[in-house]
Amino acid sequence: MPNHRLDSTDRKILRILQEDAAIPNLKLARRVGLSPSPCLRRVQQLEQGGTIRRRVTLLDPGAMGLGVSVFVQITLEKQSDRALKSFERALLERPEVMECYLMTGDADYLLRVVVPDIPSYERFVLEHLTHISSVARVRSSFALKQVKYTTSLPV
Repeated sequence: MPNHRLDSTDRKILRILQEDAAIPNLKLARRVGLSPSPCLRRVQQLEQGGTIRRRVTLLDPGAMGLGVSVFVQITLEKQSDRALKSFERALLERPEVMECYLMTGDADYLLRVVVPDIPSYERFVLEHLTHISSVARVRSSFALKQVKYTTSLPV
């Protein structure tokens, strides 16, 4: 959990880094109105304090041949601690699972899965999801079009 109180300069740094994590420190410093050393110190504090978890390169799923996005609701037979942990361990090993959330409501988990095509998704369900012993129901919804996607938090 981040332990650093953010001021307006920190927020400006974070907004810029969310747009371009590879921005050189000199350019970042200019854009936020700091000299390079204090700017670098602030970025390091944000990293060390946990506000900045990591820096990544975002790939285009279509360019990677992963043009099918599926939202999957999973219902377990029971919600015991053992069943939840077993399911989560199994999912952590699957590279096609981009996100996994423990939910309230009708389903126990909501997954976002990316695959090249529908036969690949069918294999994922039949060879992996249905082999997890605690899974009682799998309900899939295929995304027709991505209307909005962002990784930037409102800062």
